[in-house]
Amino acid sequence: IMLRKTSERLKGDREVLLDLETGGEAQTTDSYGSLQNGSFIPPRYDGDNSIYMHSITTSKQPVRQLGNYFRDGQTKIFVLVWEIRSRRKRREKGKTMAPGVEGEAVPTEESSRSERRKAQLSQWREKFVQNLESVGLLMEKEETSNEKKTIHFLKISAPWDVLVCYAEELCLRAPLQAQPHLDLNTSARVLSKLCVPNVMTESVPNRPLDYYTCAFRKSKMSFLGCEDHETYFTNTQRHRVVYEILARTAYGKRKKAEVGVDRLLNEGAYTAAFPLHEGPFQLPKHEVRPDELNQRQVLYYYWARWCKWYKYQPLDHIREYFGEKIALYFAWLFYTAWLLPAAVVGTLVFVSGVMSMGTNTPKEICNSGATYMMCPLCKTCKAWNMSDICTLAQLGYLFDHPGTVFFSVFMSFWAVTFLEYWKRKMATLAHHWDCMDFHEEEERPRPEFAAMAPTMEQNPVTGVKEPYFPEKTRLSRMFTGSMVIIMMLCVVIIFLVTVVMCRGIISVVMFHTGSPVLRTEAGTIANISSSIVNLGLILLMGQVYTALAEQLTKWMHRTQTQYDNAFIFKVFIFQFVNFYSSPFYVAFFKGFVGYPTNYGTLFGMRNEDCGAGGCLIELAQQLFIIMVGKQLINNVQEFIIKVKAWRQKRTLAKVLGGKASHEPRRWEEDYKLVECEGLFEEYLEMLQFGFITIFVAAFPLAPLFALLNNWAEIRLDAHKFVCEYRRPVAERAQNIGVWFNILEALSHLSVIANAFLIAFTSDFLPRLLYEYKFDNDLNGYVNFTLAYAPLNYTEYPLCYKAFRDNNGSYTLFYWELLAVRLGFIIAFEHVVFFVLRAIDWIVPDVPESLELKIKRERYLAKQALAENQEALL
Repeated sequence: IMLRKTSERLKGDREVLLDLETGGEAQTTDSYGSLQNGSFIPPRYDGDNSIYMHSITTSKQPVRQLGNYFRDGQTKIFVLVWEIRSRRKRREKGKTMAPGVEGEAVPTEESSRSERRKAQLSQWREKFVQNLESVGLLMEKEETSNEKKTIHFLKISAPWDVLVCYAEELCLRAPLQAQPHLDLNTSARVLSKLCVPNVMTESVPNRPLDYYTCAFRKSKMSFLGCEDHETYFTNTQRHRVVYEILARTAYGKRKKAEVGVDRLLNEGAYTAAFPLHEGPFQLPKHEVRPDELNQRQVLYYYWARWCKWYKYQPLDHIREYFGEKIALYFAWLFYTAWLLPAAVVGTLVFVSGVMSMGTNTPKEICNSGATYMMCPLCKTCKAWNMSDICTLAQLGYLFDHPGTVFFSVFMSFWAVTFLEYWKRKMATLAHHWDCMDFHEEEERPRPEFAAMAPTMEQNPVTGVKEPYFPEKTRLSRMFTGSMVIIMMLCVVIIFLVTVVMCRGIISVVMFHTGSPVLRTEAGTIANISSSIVNLGLILLMGQVYTALAEQLTKWMHRTQTQYDNAFIFKVFIFQFVNFYSSPFYVAFFKGFVGYPTNYGTLFGMRNEDCGAGGCLIELAQQLFIIMVGKQLINNVQEFIIKVKAWRQKRTLAKVLGGKASHEPRRWEEDYKLVECEGLFEEYLEMLQFGFITIFVAAFPLAPLFALLNNWAEIRLDAHKFVCEYRRPVAERAQNIGVWFNILEALSHLSVIANAFLIAFTSDFLPRLLYEYKFDNDLNGYVNFTLAYAPLNYTEYPLCYKAFRDNNGSYTLFYWELLAVRLGFIIAFEHVVFFVLRAIDWIVPDVPESLELKIKRERYLAKQALAENQEALL
């Protein structure tokens, strides 16, 4: 770790731009944030605590982080990697004996085609490197080999002149004046005002300073403090500039869209392109001060370890190392903290149901004996006594009592309030990270789009000819894609019908076993079994839908942003129908069976009726299996990533680790890591948000399971990004994009779904109306909800649950209840949406304090420009 004393360095910048009083000598760590944006940063860790590993004391001599620079030890690098099989190995594999002159071996057509392909790739690489050199990038080449293959590493760096040119083009921000650190945690501010000790807070060393900033301008460099060329631009800014150049540089004919490193990676010319991690994540084996750790070690020690599960996330450090896009994802996971009150209330509602289960279940069911003979469940089944379902009726009360109604109302308000708070949080972070006015730059066409576009047209913005899809071609492909989407949604419905029929078959089989226990629990066993089958189909079809959506999306979307939004929307539609079709069926469609002598059928089988405990208990069982099962499988997938990383390290170690003559170099160590696949799969787990809002009335424990899962998810994701993934190129982002629109749609849908769930699926309103009209203690309620089968159905009277007369017609109470249900739905959704609009109107999306900071920043920028203009005059 490098430790350097710099009391005089950049003194003018410190006095003019930062207006900071550092005083005396200050220690800075060159590997992380000691000099940032050309301005001195004082020590960011208070106290003399050290991370003690052994009794050896660290040396105070400056030490460069090995492997992160060119051979000069100063030039920071970006890495391109490609692999080539050793010639001897290639000859042994490619030389296939075929009849020839004098018995000579003649290469087959396949091997010659392979050689031509390799020559083409080599030519592309050579041309690409030449064009990079002409742009002004600096390069060094390293290679490691064994008898099987050679791995080439091309180290790339952008000199100062190139950085300055592209910094203005990429709209990088320049610091004007430092400001106090923001306290981004609302809970920390509340606990501080209440004078309550906060165990969640922790002092993390080397916190990046917060600045008032302005857009970088090459013409204004005289007052922006650009004297120190080595440290003015941060490492992530350097990575962005280098990657921008790599993405723009041609390697062949531009008319064929042979441009950019992304397409070279797709073609196989390179196997990887990545910036380097800031050294190892493992802590040193000796005593070291916290502010001497590198960026990666700070993130590992203070964030990625499991023992930090209850601490605030160091979002500024995450943004400094990985960029705003990844930092916003982890900032969004702060909704885990919002899950805490929801989980507490949901657990209390469930516990209250358990405690009152024995006293509130109608006694007429358990004490009826053979009074109520119920209609057979199938054509070959026998009649059964209502007293047999006493246990199921008591369990059904756990999910269908006044507490769950209150909880569904609470969660509807919770969802809309959370999203309003996230809007303010997102605006605060966007300004704090200099992304408030960020807009996507004029994007280049995607390599896949360029390769498949049939014509070239002039871009109306840039005036440059670009690949183009004619309107007719686009409309035909949109129509084809829409038909495929509709067809796949029909496939989901077919699978749903299959699960329903499977459930019916299992019920009949259980009923015919003759066992009293199996006959009583036939519906429960069938429901659990079919839910497990449904979960398997969901996971299987989820992979199919994602692959299909990728194929449909890559056809005609010009830019990466358009592609991402279209791809996310398609996958979400697929996954939403995939995950929620079965719960929606159980909640709102199951139970419409008709009545004796007039039962509804599906493919010759009688329509499903809700079980003895009601549809809510079946919905709760299904939600538990789907939600918890999905979470467990996600954790298994995280473990598979660890296995994949271990296998990759083991495979590459045979080449990279074969020589013991030198210590492992950073580019070799990072190449052994797994490529970062982006945040799509992480954000896709937002489907969990639907489970804890849409069907929360049926499953009050859903927020608790989501809370436990998210606590683990944050640490697993943190460990992946810090320890197992290659470092991704930092990307700027102002918000979480189309995902926020999806969350808003889910929250609004949850209000409507909960209203219908309480009105039509729950017994809350029928009980309430019976109490109002007949008896406050619900005496005779069970008998009131039963109807006699028509006389021509059997020789003796049998019962079924419905508000019908002896002829099967609806009673007056049914129509009164229907009016109450519809009135409840209208009142419920109007009240919730009115409160939502009121909150949206009263609480601004941008906090007032943030508006003041924005005005202050604009004032400083204008003042600095005016002073610079005056000095020039």
